[in-house]
Amino acid sequence: MFGASRAGDRRQPQRVRGGLSEAEALQLLQVLVRLAEALLSSGASAADVTATTVAVAHRDGLATCQVDVTFTSVTISTLREDGAPLTVLRTVPERETDYGRLAHLYALARTAEGLPVPEVERRLREVLSRPRLYRPLTARAAAALLAAAVAVLLGGSAAEAVVAALTTAGVQVVLAVGAASRLPAFFTQAAGAALATLVAVALLLGAPWLPEGLELRPSLVVGSGIVALLAGLSLVGSVEDAIGGYYVTASARTFETVLMTTGIVVGIAGVLDLAQRWGLVLPLLSPAPPAHALPVAVVAAGVASAAWAVSGHAGRRAVVLSALAGGVGWLVLGALEVIGTGPGVASAGAALVIGVLAQRLGPLQSAPPVVVATCAVVPLLPGLAIYRAIFVMTTVSPAAGLGPLVEALGVALALAAGVTLGTWLAAPAPTRARRQRVRRAHPSRGQSSAV
Repeated sequence: MFGASRAGDRRQPQRVRGGLSEAEALQLLQVLVRLAEALLSSGASAADVTATTVAVAHRDGLATCQVDVTFTSVTISTLREDGAPLTVLRTVPERETDYGRLAHLYALARTAEGLPVPEVERRLREVLSRPRLYRPLTARAAAALLAAAVAVLLGGSAAEAVVAALTTAGVQVVLAVGAASRLPAFFTQAAGAALATLVAVALLLGAPWLPEGLELRPSLVVGSGIVALLAGLSLVGSVEDAIGGYYVTASARTFETVLMTTGIVVGIAGVLDLAQRWGLVLPLLSPAPPAHALPVAVVAAGVASAAWAVSGHAGRRAVVLSALAGGVGWLVLGALEVIGTGPGVASAGAALVIGVLAQRLGPLQSAPPVVVATCAVVPLLPGLAIYRAIFVMTTVSPAAGLGPLVEALGVALALAAGVTLGTWLAAPAPTRARRQRVRRAHPSRGQSSAV
């Protein structure tokens, strides 16, 4: 009797809505969640991860697919024909900037239609097992070149650009050592900012022994180093997630950005405070040094954008487009400042143009728009403004420096919002419609998608 009962309870093979068998659907879900986790850990926004995953799921036979993306995990679920859910979850253990891998993942998502699931899984493993495009030394040298270009943008001389590059090279070594030793990122950011400020203090002490006519302004070194540290933060992605309605992921990314920025502030403020106690006060660099001719500044902005793209292991086409968009963005910034707009409005306008260029030109050259836009806004980051605010907080009073610090952070927020708006306006109508459908799937949560 018991044997008959077990035979009667034996389940028949289930199918999911859309026609796939349960085994096929489970295999597809496992591939999709791995793809989504790889996209998220490589720098894609939650909105892009969700829209891309849902599109691949639909093309490969899942009629109903629910995707939930948070800062640390991805969950994908579908429904069997009897209404029972079939769900797969994967955590996001670590994040590393790899724009080259991100481009390959987007390409795989576009070409996955019609391919058998085992073939998609094989291609995904192949993408994830590829080595990075550049060696670590090349990536660090590119970050040093970024600092040199930023120093030129701030009005620095060739000698100051060289010192900024050498200082940032040292900062990159500190960051690499911190990452290898599993030191929390907050402390590595603080250590990197402290090193840049220590070099500035050394320049101040060594000023009397410099050759006549050679001026090395310490604040330019700190400002350039701050930009190199700020460039690695996910500011654009956090704002894009917030505007797109992915509030949980946006909150986590924003908190991470604020925490890392606080690490920079702590590192600089600590060294400035110690220097002041020893009777050394770094100059504020006010007024700002005269800017270089516009063509020189535009070229420097392009070099800075391209350098950060190389530092993030972007492909050659993405590097070229980043340089083009960065130069155009600086040109627009200069034009808006000439007509009298404020820093926030000018930054937002320049970022808007960058977002449009990234969205329009990126797909034509197989370069993800998020990569081009993120790299192109790097020259516009308010590194020197943050240094000025911290200087005032340390030498005058915390309350006196709070206003300039908020203003600098406001410029950074304007940059991120401008890029997000530009990419949205320039996106093809079907892409915008698909993202709107995904967003409206769970309006009360703004975090999941069920389509």
